Amino acid sequence: MTHRTHSRGGRRPLLLSVSLLVVLLAATGVVLGLRGDGTDPDAAARAGAQRFLDAWAAGEPERAAAYTDDPEAARSLLESVATHLRAEDVEFAPAGPVTAADGEDGADGADGADGADGADGADARTVPFTATFTLPGLGDWSYASEAVLRPGGADGGWQVAWRPALVHPELGEEQTLVLNQGRGERAPVLAADGSELAGPGTVWEVSIWPGRLTDRDAAWAALDALDAGIDTDALAGRVAAAGEDEAVPVVTLREAAFEEHAERLRAVPGLQFAEGTRQLTHAARAVVGAVDPGSGAGVSGLEERYDERLAGTASAAVVIADRASGAAVETLHAWEGGEPGEPVVTTLDPAAQRAAEEALADAGREGAIVALRPSTGEVLAAADWPADGFSRSLSGQLAPGSTFKVVTAAALLEGGMTPQDVVGCPRYVTVNGFTYENQDEFELAPDTTLREAFAASCNTALIEHRDRFADDTLHTTAQAFGIGAEWRVGAATFDGGVPVAGDENELAASLIGQGRVQTSPLVMASVAATVADGTFRQPVLVPDAAGAPHEAPTTLAPATVEALRSMMRATVTEGSASALAGVPGLPHGKTGTAEFETADGELSTNAWIIGYLGERDVAFAVVLEDGGSGGRDAGPVAAAFLTALEP
Repeated sequence: MTHRTHSRGGRRPLLLSVSLLVVLLAATGVVLGLRGDGTDPDAAARAGAQRFLDAWAAGEPERAAAYTDDPEAARSLLESVATHLRAEDVEFAPAGPVTAADGEDGADGADGADGADGADGADARTVPFTATFTLPGLGDWSYASEAVLRPGGADGGWQVAWRPALVHPELGEEQTLVLNQGRGERAPVLAADGSELAGPGTVWEVSIWPGRLTDRDAAWAALDALDAGIDTDALAGRVAAAGEDEAVPVVTLREAAFEEHAERLRAVPGLQFAEGTRQLTHAARAVVGAVDPGSGAGVSGLEERYDERLAGTASAAVVIADRASGAAVETLHAWEGGEPGEPVVTTLDPAAQRAAEEALADAGREGAIVALRPSTGEVLAAADWPADGFSRSLSGQLAPGSTFKVVTAAALLEGGMTPQDVVGCPRYVTVNGFTYENQDEFELAPDTTLREAFAASCNTALIEHRDRFADDTLHTTAQAFGIGAEWRVGAATFDGGVPVAGDENELAASLIGQGRVQTSPLVMASVAATVADGTFRQPVLVPDAAGAPHEAPTTLAPATVEALRSMMRATVTEGSASALAGVPGLPHGKTGTAEFETADGELSTNAWIIGYLGERDVAFAVVLEDGGSGGRDAGPVAAAFLTALEP
């Protein structure tokens, strides 16, 4: 007991001294780094900075600004940075310990010289952080900065001492951060001779100045005459809702279209016109595609398929800019870029393309023309109507009708039949209760030969001899023409399909290019080209991107090819393709009229003609949709196209 008492009594003076020291330190508010209210200033400053940064990262500049000592200036700059950087994401992270702010930050007496308890200057803290902005198409851009905080916010929390350098250390008064992006120079899509199929072109923006529109009826009539799909009733509503001096956009016209109507348009008070430049497709518009005027990106056709190649690389830099003038003051970070795009070179021949487009425009019918070079498979023309519509020339999925009889006849010839063999041509043939007939219900003599039946496009002659076909005969023969394989053309294409017949009626329909047989104009031009050359050569549009071409697993016998040539020539000289008789270059052809059911359940037809010029390296296919026959309607369009070709 004596020992324990002695021990405790011996230590009592030290404990009293420590207790007295704690009391004295607590009175001055510095025990363990705490303020007089018992808070840790470093932790409180970091918490104050964090709520400011969290609001900034959340895209709430007004809330973030409320945590500063100058909310209006803070909100204005934070909004400006958000607008001009266009960041997809913003993140902030601590970048080191909280430290006492120095005098440069406005923390008077930070060294404690004035000795004032709780003085804002003495308590100011610097909170370092890292800012990371995810910028569109560029990835992350990061930098280090710091915020100065002082106690005394309206809500009792620590308040951010506002200054532009908080946003970025190099940012001064009346300055902001801006992301400057420049598109790479977009390369053109080229024809085979190097001329541009797509490139910069002049356009005219047509708009309305409501306050000066004194004759609305004249305006609507002039705009309707453009045939540009303008809904003038809806436009009238937009004009009525607009202010008198507010420009109401109407339509953007290519230069040729504007000049055609310029006199009438300019005569209407209140219509306004502004000349500009856009990336335009000048020819083969459905195939080459289009570029979005806002983003500059390809949105269809070759422009979309090869967008990255054509667009090149954009230049980009984050700069400090003067808020009043927008002028760049200093570049903070620049990305590599600014390289021009690489052109896409096609096989299209400008003269052939122009001739095809003019022939379709004169017809004024939805349809397509494709022309090939049989010796190589090169696509010389791929024209569509409407010009800005769907690329049915390459991707249409249509029943080919009697143009498919080239394949059917090839199967018969490969099976041992000759053009001189008698096949007959009755008016009707019935298969399992279903009656097949010829167009306009014609019939020929019982001694009609295969050559004559082919030239006249007799359906019943072929269906009568369906017993010469197995269910897969047409499917196999079509392979010699490349139909149904995967073609590597350098563009999106439909490469046809000839399914194995499921029953006798399906076989009968397939023999005349109906039923489940589907092709595109490109496929049928290739069928004609295969006869012209004697060998299937896969079509190609963009040679350096097409890849290894498909090779047919089977070939036609030379005798079959010669027979098909003679029969296609006879179709021109004495048969249904007589519209081509006056075309120079020894034309060969085959017509077709393919039936289909419209959306409202009515029966309509697509008019086809395919062929080639025996004295020139050109094969073709023409289709006009929804009405007419191959010989009467498609034939003259093909004749106009072929006649316009330059020798």
